[in-house]
Amino acid sequence: MGVLKRFEQRLEGLVNGTFAKVFKSEVQPVEIAGALQRECDNNATIWNRERTVVPNDFIVELSTPDFERLSPYSGQLGDELAGLVRDYAKQQRYTFMGPIKVHLEKADDLDTGLYRVRSRTLASSTSQSPDRGPSGSGAPEGYGYPPRAVPSPPPGAPPMPSAPPPGAGRPGLAPVGPAGGPGPLPGAQVRRWIEINGTRHQISRPTLVLGRSTDADVRIDDPGVSRRHCEIRTGTPSTIQDLGSTNGIVVDGQHTTRATLRDGSRIVVGSTTIVYRQAEG
Repeated sequence: MGVLKRFEQRLEGLVNGTFAKVFKSEVQPVEIAGALQRECDNNATIWNRERTVVPNDFIVELSTPDFERLSPYSGQLGDELAGLVRDYAKQQRYTFMGPIKVHLEKADDLDTGLYRVRSRTLASSTSQSPDRGPSGSGAPEGYGYPPRAVPSPPPGAPPMPSAPPPGAGRPGLAPVGPAGGPGPLPGAQVRRWIEINGTRHQISRPTLVLGRSTDADVRIDDPGVSRRHCEIRTGTPSTIQDLGSTNGIVVDGQHTTRATLRDGSRIVVGSTTIVYRQAEG
């Protein structure tokens, strides 16, 4: 059973209890859980041959309405999300520099249903008082954390790279696709499909156009969807590209014009939700 599925099942046991109001929020806990998994993948760093380090301190920024609904349960939800990150890391053979923490914060620039995830690798010796770095501190854009020192690698081990070379994907993910995301294992056959309102549509070509037009590869009968709304491009990794639509696309809770897709990514066009799926074999 997958990590996300186990997380959903644990939450199901709480729906009739303290989390009942949480599920009225536009942002669903399982969406945040998927974003935390991607944050680990996108920031995995090779320590040595036996060790790949991922962030352990996470900030989930929410719109004011979503924050007000979720914050009363932030302790329980943070513990559950930290447990999911721990389970996912074990599955992927990732390691941490310190304890895993997930915090919720309010972001006034976000609309209801949208969120951002920021992260950092925080060594246990400096994790007592995590401070947010000031603007222009040198932290990666959108993360808001200053660089922190981490212990030196053991003798004979290569140093942790501070950044990937230009044009390369993030370190620690092998193989790496053209957009910096993880690719399938060599020789593996990858099946791709999307699910719309319970209907599965196989992706068997390099590009798949979605829209309201009868000429689209997958027609979506939704007045909020443009005639040629967006295009899924298969690859390592697969991506989605907005085609100049009127209302744009939302991928995993974030408005965007282009995004990397992974198994379980949720795409919203108009009032229609599309789930992207892929599996080896």
